[in-house]
Amino acid sequence: MIPDPLAQLPDYPFARLRTLLGDTPPGKPPVDLSLGEPQHAPPAFLTEVLDRNADGWRAYPPVAGTPEWKAAVCGWLARRYDLPEGMVDPAAVLPASGTREALFALGQLLLPAGLAGTGGADGTGGTARAPLVIMPDPAYLPYLGAAVLNGATPWPVPWSRTAATGGFPSLPDTVWEQARMAYICSPSNPQGTLVSREGWRRLVEKARATDTILIADECYSEIYDREAPAGVLEAVRDLGGSLKNVLVLNSLSKRSNAAGLRSGFIAGDPDLVAAFARMRAYGAAGMPRPVQAASAALWNDETHVEENRALYRRKFDLAEKILGHRPGFRRPEGGFFLWFDATGLGPSSEAVALRLWAEQGVKVLPAQYMMVGSDSLPEDRMRLRIALVATEDRLGEALERLNSLQPA
Repeated sequence: MIPDPLAQLPDYPFARLRTLLGDTPPGKPPVDLSLGEPQHAPPAFLTEVLDRNADGWRAYPPVAGTPEWKAAVCGWLARRYDLPEGMVDPAAVLPASGTREALFALGQLLLPAGLAGTGGADGTGGTARAPLVIMPDPAYLPYLGAAVLNGATPWPVPWSRTAATGGFPSLPDTVWEQARMAYICSPSNPQGTLVSREGWRRLVEKARATDTILIADECYSEIYDREAPAGVLEAVRDLGGSLKNVLVLNSLSKRSNAAGLRSGFIAGDPDLVAAFARMRAYGAAGMPRPVQAASAALWNDETHVEENRALYRRKFDLAEKILGHRPGFRRPEGGFFLWFDATGLGPSSEAVALRLWAEQGVKVLPAQYMMVGSDSLPEDRMRLRIALVATEDRLGEALERLNSLQPA
């Protein structure tokens, strides 16, 4: 009774990690650096706004978003990316239950075996293009799920060598011509690299030239080291302001340490957003009114974001102090992950992750669990993804334990 496409997917990374560690006891008091779950406190006013809007819990939420929520998101986008007034219309912004839900649901909307499947990719019963979905490798696996479960073929792009241009140079024209969607994450998960403004511009131009939907996953955009990451909307602005073929997603999970709020947005091409809203009217629960009110308050405040960013910079400093001497160390430009080079510590990233847990009690995610392509870069296959989310003292202790591992 389980559809075949689901069987084609690997278990989700954290399920694989639980299987890997099994009953192995931690060698020391455990520290979990595997999950990108922020541990900094959200701003105090979050609870206050939720309480003030408690009457909204008994009302069905508007799927399209309240006017106040829409104004807050559009205002933040305009301030953050210096956009002209009205470039992003409130009608072209929708709430999402975090970015994961929307990133995954776009596959149902846009791919042949999803809503488009009843009439073929060109709406006529034919197949106007082969259903390819471009994505980074390693990847946030909801991209993979959206492709495979909706009849498309993933097209992974090794990311470490092509991040600044969004993987553009490595792709032949024939791939773009066959692609329906392209997922681009900046700052990237797990490497913490940034797509440049020129890279975004080239991606937008290529997507439009080949009628590919460019999906910008920017959920880590407000956690960065020295340079504020460029956004796809800056490229759109520079190209004249049309949002055609472009969607951008962001959330409050990382920016505001509010992962449990499940609050994000999708914005961009008005026709695509309208179609997404129509689909969601059938299947989405919508974001509760108190959550929309609290979200609007968070999007309207930058003080807590600056404080949060400063805390992560201190953790970048700590990681560099402890691990910076190691070959392959790279301080992330954005996001809160270290893409740690584990070469020499074991035969595979999976083996090193198990060893690190068994000997030192530190839980991390093996690179292998984020790989989607058989031709992934060898230098990426020996990496560990380390989430710099623990308190500074706990993080420092865990990184010192990692540093103490001797070559296998």
